[in-house]
Amino acid sequence: MTVRQRPQFWLKFNNNAEVFWLPVNPRSLSATSTHGFTDIDVTQLGEYTVIGNNRLREYSFSSLFPRDYNPSFCEHPRLKDPWETVKMIERWQRSGKPVRFIVTNTPINLAVTIRSFTYEERGGEPGDIYYTLTLKEYVFVSFRKTSDTTAKSTSSAAKKAEKQRPNEKTTPKSYTIKSGDSLWKIAQKVYKNGDDWRKIYDANKSAIGPNPNALKVGTKLVIP
Repeated sequence: MTVRQRPQFWLKFNNNAEVFWLPVNPRSLSATSTHGFTDIDVTQLGEYTVIGNNRLREYSFSSLFPRDYNPSFCEHPRLKDPWETVKMIERWQRSGKPVRFIVTNTPINLAVTIRSFTYEERGGEPGDIYYTLTLKEYVFVSFRKTSDTTAKSTSSAAKKAEKQRPNEKTTPKSYTIKSGDSLWKIAQKVYKNGDDWRKIYDANKSAIGPNPNALKVGTKLVIP
């Protein structure tokens, strides 16, 4: 009978530029695989189910980052500082890039996103970090490139249409301050860009006063 080896849990980031072997195996690994369904209630006919597409799988597990090596539960002695490990995983999570999740001796070897990462340091165990990690399968999407000729033709046609199209956008000439307004909000409403609030302030200093944040409800502003 073949004896199955203990699995190793790996996280790899940025094409193996950073590789992390979990020092303590989770007691369990939860995998969720769902399918999209939509239930529709049709008058006089009852409820029907529309079968959608497969959903991406989700994995969740809990373990700890130990401060000190203990051969009774640690998988290897090459331990990182627990808090440095926390910073590393949070950096990966904020990067906007997928991480490769591998569990050896299983079919799990796939790109994932870090959906949630919670951790705590418990009393009586200083330096050890207990954590829960939730990962979701990531699918790489590629787009077919159009030829340069097609792209240039499309771009040229779009520019021509833009020149011929009349400008339908209108900017109001005045605005009356309402409760809860700020110059940034007003600029966002009239210019679609809150950073243009300075234009409105410069044109209405006498009405607003020296403090651009002190707006009086009912004041009529000129919109340049």
